[in-house]
Amino acid sequence: MLDLLTDPQAWIALLTLTALELVLGIDNIVFISILVEKLPPERRKLARRLGLFMAMFLRLGLLMVISWIIGLTAPLFSLPWPKQEISGRDLILIGGGLFLIWKSTSEIHQALQGDPHDDPGHVSVHAGFGGVVLQIMLVDMVFSLDSIITAVGMVDELAVMMAAVVVSVLMMMAFAAAIGRFISAHPTVKMLALSFLVMVGMVLIADGFEHHVPKGYVYTAMAFSIAVEMLNLRVRRRAARR
Repeated sequence: MLDLLTDPQAWIALLTLTALELVLGIDNIVFISILVEKLPPERRKLARRLGLFMAMFLRLGLLMVISWIIGLTAPLFSLPWPKQEISGRDLILIGGGLFLIWKSTSEIHQALQGDPHDDPGHVSVHAGFGGVVLQIMLVDMVFSLDSIITAVGMVDELAVMMAAVVVSVLMMMAFAAAIGRFISAHPTVKMLALSFLVMVGMVLIADGFEHHVPKGYVYTAMAFSIAVEMLNLRVRRRAARR
């Protein structure tokens, strides 16, 4: 263990894996920010932190069974059309993608149609709180699957991988609240975020069927759209002051 602390290669690997976890966790933070809006304001911070905290232990648990993680890439069965083999990883990605599309579409529909039960007084705090925490954990597992498999291929030391997970989750906890407040305060940004989650869901499904879409394309489109929306918000603020 002391050797790792004095090994520059271990520190480089730690920084690389942490950055990877954070980049791949952007869509996760957006989804969490939208999920916790269903809870009363005084419960959102606790749900966000508890969900991420439990998800961190789930990730660490997955790292502890590395051989099982690698085994997820082994074929389980073959599809006659399209002709390809489906692994456990593929099933998780397809299921996670379908869940993201369903959840995001439901949120978009509710935002457009309105819901008489949106008032926080109608929210079942106990049932809603547990459901939100569970969804945060499950979605985090789907989003972290690829990063864990990548980490196994990049680093040999389990301690470095676990440290990267802990650091990245702590940083996500620090930024998630600010991102959540911003999305809540700007309905157009929330709609943009939901639209991107639909796209991320489609990318996960495509990845599950072995049609890989480079993540750089997705993140570039997200960054460009966010930049345009920031300009729109600035224009609206200037118009409101006139």
